[in-house]
Amino acid sequence: MMQLTTSLADVFDLRELDYRVWQAQVDETWRGWTGPHGGVVAALLIEVARRATGIELSVRAVDLRFLGRPRDGIFTFRAIEHAVGRSTVVVDVTTDQEGVSVAAASITFGRGGVTGVPERPGPAAPEVPASAACPLFQLPPEIVPVGAHFEIRPAAGPLPLSGADDAWMCAWIALAPELPTDAATLAILADALPPALFPTLTQPVAVPTVALSMHLHTDLAAAPPQPVLVRATNISTGGGWSVDDTSLWDADGRLLATARQTRRVLG
Repeated sequence: MMQLTTSLADVFDLRELDYRVWQAQVDETWRGWTGPHGGVVAALLIEVARRATGIELSVRAVDLRFLGRPRDGIFTFRAIEHAVGRSTVVVDVTTDQEGVSVAAASITFGRGGVTGVPERPGPAAPEVPASAACPLFQLPPEIVPVGAHFEIRPAAGPLPLSGADDAWMCAWIALAPELPTDAATLAILADALPPALFPTLTQPVAVPTVALSMHLHTDLAAAPPQPVLVRATNISTGGGWSVDDTSLWDADGRLLATARQTRRVLG
């Protein structure tokens, strides 16, 4: 897959319309199972928040809630910045379509520094074959158009819809077009795999994300190359709800981010 590095703003035509008001367009090629890819919406909320701060701070945490069912097309974003002390900024961002709210997020930014506390790098990446040694897996674009934007190479665990006993997947994933591996891009990659219960199924069901949180474990001062290793695990499913945990590492085994999604099971 040929990849040309570009920017999130270029891909989604993100532009500032007014003070603290932005607009972007998500076309049908970025559709997931039930609508625009949730990771893309999260990425745009993060990028708008970054632009709203006006200063270069690292994203530390994202807390997102979907408030309605988004559609392909124009998204309008509004941001409010809150300074928290001298090293932390929280930006609240909402997005709507034709005046109807579809998502809201709080993004926490923080300045790094040296402390007297020993550093802990987080869990090591699982031992898996290198990306080049893993076969390509294509999400069916006729069902999931956004699959054409991902290069997915399963590295461990069962495949989706294989009727397996285990509810987890692990794969090397890269984006097409390639975007810099920043917090916004990691939000897309964290949502690239199907819901983690899919290996236990034999037919797809709608399992849309209702809430997503993501925590960054590095300041990404030097953006790692793609692909990154993504491991998604279903923590629990019951009563029409499902919770997944996802971890992302670079090729050197450095933990980049962890995410948790609460999903509604509609099947």
